[in-house]
Amino acid sequence: MLNLVLFGPPGAGKGTQSQKLIEKHGLIHLSTGDLLRSEISQGTELGLEAKKLMDHGALVPDAVVIGMISHKLDANKDAKGFIFDGFPRTVAQAEALDQLLASKNAPISGMVALEVNDDELEQRLLLRGKESGRPDDANPEVIRKRIKEYNDKTAPVAGFYKAQNKFKSINGIGSINEIFDAISGVIASY
Repeated sequence: MLNLVLFGPPGAGKGTQSQKLIEKHGLIHLSTGDLLRSEISQGTELGLEAKKLMDHGALVPDAVVIGMISHKLDANKDAKGFIFDGFPRTVAQAEALDQLLASKNAPISGMVALEVNDDELEQRLLLRGKESGRPDDANPEVIRKRIKEYNDKTAPVAGFYKAQNKFKSINGIGSINEIFDAISGVIASY
C-alpha cells in the first residue's frame, strides 16, 4: 500500500499533482476539507460534532479529524493507497496519523514536499484567484499571511518525517509533467 503525504505551501501545485498521482497509481485522495464536508452532509456522529464546532467558529479537534480519516480508511480497505493532502498540518497531527495508520498496519510510505519560493507562490495564487474567483487567492496580503502561517506552523511537520527517513523534497518549479516525473521517481523508491 502506498500512503503518501503530499506537502507544500498554498499554491505549490499539490492539487494538480494529486490528480495525476491518483490517475497513475489508483490512489484515493484524502483531503480533510472534503472529509469534513462529507461527514457533515451524511449526518454522521463525527460530522455533527464537527458542524457544531464549526458553527461556533471553533477549529475541529485533531481527534475528530483522525476519526474521519479512520472511517475513510475503513471504507476503502482494498485501496492501493492514499494521498494525504492538507493533513497533517502539525507535528501532533502527524503523530496521531502515524498511530492510526500503525493500528491498521498501513504506515505512511513517505512525504513528498513541493518546494516553491514565496514570490512564485504569490504569483501563482494571484493567477489562480483571477481564474477561479476564490477571494482568498485574490488578495496579496491574505496570500502572504497564508504563506507565513504555513512556514510558521506547518513546515515543521517535514522534520517529523525527516526523522523517519520518509521525507523527500522536489523542486516545485517547472512544467507540470517535469514535477510529476520527479515525484514519480521518488515514489518508485518506496
